[in-house]
Amino acid sequence: MEGRQQVLADTKLRGVKLTHALCQATDDWLRTIWVDACESVKVSKRVALVAVGGYGRGELAPFSDLDLMLVHDGAKNIDDLASKIWYPIWDSGTKLGHSVCTVKQAVELAKSELDAATALLSVRLLAGDESLAQELSAEGIKTWKASASLRLPQLMQRVRDRQHENGEVAFLLEPNLKEGYGGLRDIHALIWAEAGGVEITRSDRDALNAGRDVLMAVRVALHRHVGRAVEVMHLEDQDSVATLCGYRNADALVAALSNAGRSVAWVGDEVWARVAAARTKPAKDQHLAPGVILHQGEVHLDETVDPSTDPTLLLRVAASAARHKARIDRPTLDRLAQSCPTMPSPWPVGAIDDFVGLLLTAHDAIPVLEALDQRGLWVKVLPEWAPNRSRPQRNAYHRFTVDRHLWEATANAATWADRVARPDLLVLGALFHDIGKGYPGDHTEVGVTMVERIGPRLGLNAEDTQVICNMVKNHLLLPDVATRRDLADSATIMMVADEVKTPLVLDLLHGLTEADSLATGTAAWGTWKAELVNDLVRRVHLVLGGAEIEEAQWRLFPDAEVLEMMAGGVVTFGVADDSVTVVSPDRPGTFSRVAGVLALHGLGVLGAQAHSDEQGMAASQFRVIVPSFGPIEWAPIIQNLTRALHGELAIEARLSERAKTYRRKRRSAGELAPPRVTFFDEASSNATVIEVRAPDQHGILHRVTKAMAEVGLDIRHATVQTIGDEVVDSFYVRTARGEKLTDKFHRQEVERAILFSLAP
Repeated sequence: MEGRQQVLADTKLRGVKLTHALCQATDDWLRTIWVDACESVKVSKRVALVAVGGYGRGELAPFSDLDLMLVHDGAKNIDDLASKIWYPIWDSGTKLGHSVCTVKQAVELAKSELDAATALLSVRLLAGDESLAQELSAEGIKTWKASASLRLPQLMQRVRDRQHENGEVAFLLEPNLKEGYGGLRDIHALIWAEAGGVEITRSDRDALNAGRDVLMAVRVALHRHVGRAVEVMHLEDQDSVATLCGYRNADALVAALSNAGRSVAWVGDEVWARVAAARTKPAKDQHLAPGVILHQGEVHLDETVDPSTDPTLLLRVAASAARHKARIDRPTLDRLAQSCPTMPSPWPVGAIDDFVGLLLTAHDAIPVLEALDQRGLWVKVLPEWAPNRSRPQRNAYHRFTVDRHLWEATANAATWADRVARPDLLVLGALFHDIGKGYPGDHTEVGVTMVERIGPRLGLNAEDTQVICNMVKNHLLLPDVATRRDLADSATIMMVADEVKTPLVLDLLHGLTEADSLATGTAAWGTWKAELVNDLVRRVHLVLGGAEIEEAQWRLFPDAEVLEMMAGGVVTFGVADDSVTVVSPDRPGTFSRVAGVLALHGLGVLGAQAHSDEQGMAASQFRVIVPSFGPIEWAPIIQNLTRALHGELAIEARLSERAKTYRRKRRSAGELAPPRVTFFDEASSNATVIEVRAPDQHGILHRVTKAMAEVGLDIRHATVQTIGDEVVDSFYVRTARGEKLTDKFHRQEVERAILFSLAP
C-alpha cells in the first residue's frame, strides 16, 4: 500500500505512465497480501489471483476500482482464503470489485452475460498458479470468439446506447471521459471487437492508442484534482486539470481532448459500420452521380475517376452520401485526401449547388462533414475553417466547440427550408454566422469581412453575398432585442426594421435565430424566448409591409380582466400556470417587493410589465419559470405577497436566511466581469432603458429594483435573462415626474445605487 501512495504522490508521473506505475505498485501490494493469506489458509488445489477489467489491462487511474477474480479448481476452503485477501483491501479504503469461481463457472457466466464475457478478455495473473490463469484466459477468448456473431451486435448496441446517453467527448463543454462518445470505453469496446475477429488496421490502432494517451492523461489529472473517482470533467475543473496535464491553458487542454475524442469516434464509427454491414444482405450497386457509386451501403468512387482533375468531385461524393444517409468508404476518402485539389477561386459552375445540397440534408450532413474533416478535406472546401476546428467555447452557455456548433446550427436551419423563400442563403448564413470566432477581433465584424470574400468565391452574386453578410452581422439581433426590449415600443420595432431592411432578411434571421439558439444549448431556447422572437418578427413584418407603426404597437397588458381588477381599488391577485398579476395602490417599491417574494419561493422571473391609472392604482404582471418538479403552488406565494404589500413581511431578512442555504450554481471558467449599468435613451420613445449586467446571485432582481425605487424610478417594463453565470436585466424606467431619465446627476446616483445593491 505504501508503494501505491508513493506513486500517487509523485507529481512527475502523468497519464499512462502513472497508470502503469500504479498497477505495478498495486501488483506488489496484492502479492504481499497473497503471501500472508496463503500462509494462513492452506489450499490443496490450484488457485490463482487474477486482475480483470481496467486493472487487467494495466489502466489504473488514482481512484479506479480494483477488479479481481480468485480462480480455483474446486478448493473447499476457498472462501477462507478469499476473506484473507479481500479484507485487507477493504480495510485500506480501496474500492474492490471481486469474485470467486472456477474456470467452468466463469466461462458459463460469460456465455450468458456480456460484461462477464468482456472481463475475461483482459485476464492478467497477479499471484498463484500460472497454468490456471492461462486456462481462464484461453477459455475466455475461445468463448468470446465462438459467440462473436451474437456478442458483437450486442456490444455494438450497447456502445450506441451509451454514446447516446453521454454525448460526444469531442464537442461537449463538460465531457464524460470514460463513457462518452469517443471516450475510453469506446476504445475498450473496439479492443473487444478486435478479439472477436473484427479487423482494425495499424493506422487505426495507432489513432486509438494516441487517443487513449490523451484521455487517460486527462482522467488521471481529474482524479487527482477532485480527489475521488469522477469521469465528467466539469468546466470549473478544467484550468486545474490543464495545469496538472502540462497544457499551457484550459483551451489547449479542451482542444487536445476534442481532437482525441474525434479520432476515437471516427475509428469506432468505421469499425461498427463494418460490423453492421456484415449483417445486411448484399444490394445492387447504384450510380448516384457521375463517378459516384453506392456499393453495399457505402459511397465509392469509380476506379476510373481521377479526383485530381475534378475539384467538384468531393462535393458530389459528400452530397450523395448525405442524401442516402451513407458513409463514404475509407479507400474513397483516402483517394480524395491524396488527390483532390483545393477548390479554386471562383468555384466551378454548379459546385455551390452540390455544396448547398449537402447542407440542406440537415443532420444527415454532420457525419459526412466529420468524415471530410478527419481526412483534411473540409478545409480544401473552406480554408477559412481551420482556426475553428475543435475550438472550445468554455462557458456555461455553449455546449459545443465552434466548428460543431456551426454544423449543428446549419443542420437546424435546414429544417426551415420550406418556411423561407431562400433556404440556400439560410443554410449558408448559418454555416458562416460564427466563422470569425477563430480569428482575432470581434467575431461578428471579422465574420462579415470574411463572407465578403467567401461569397464571390463560392459563386454568389453581390446581392446574395450582402444578404449573408447582413445575417452574420445581425445573427444576435432578434434574440437580444426580443429578450431585452419592450416589443410594443415604436423605437424597438423601427430599429429592427431599419436594420434588416427587407422581409427576406427578417425571415432568414428568424430561422437563424432558432437554429443558432438550439445549437447553443438548452438555456438558449425555450417557449418564452420563441414567443418573444415570434412576436417581434410579426410586428416588424407589418412595418416592412407598409403598415403604420401604430398597427404594430398592440399591447396584451393590461387586458380587460386586469382593468376590471384595477377598477376595484383594492389589492388583488391573478395567477396562471407561469405568471402572477398584482393589482395594488400605486406606491414606490411594489415591484421590488413582488420580486423579493418570488425569490423567497425560488421562482425565477423571465419578464414583467407594469401599468398605472389616474385613480392611483397600479398593475404588474410577472412571468416566471415553472419548476421542473411540477406546477407552482400559488396559495402560499399569494399569502406572502399580501403580507409584503402591507409591509408585514421581513423580505430582506428572509432573503438573507435563504441565501445561506441557497444552492449556488457551478461557476464557469474564468473570472466573471464586474457588475455594470448602461443607459439607452434612444431605445424607447417614452422611457429610458437601463441594462444591468452582473454575476447571477440569489434575489438579484429584488435588490436592483429596490435600489431603483430608492432613487425615484418608476419601472414600466422589465425583462430578465440569464446567460451562463451572468444575468442581463433590462428596465424601462421613468422618473417620478413621468419623464425620461436624462439628468446627469440623477443618472450617476441611479448607477451608484444599483452597483451598491450588487456589492457582495
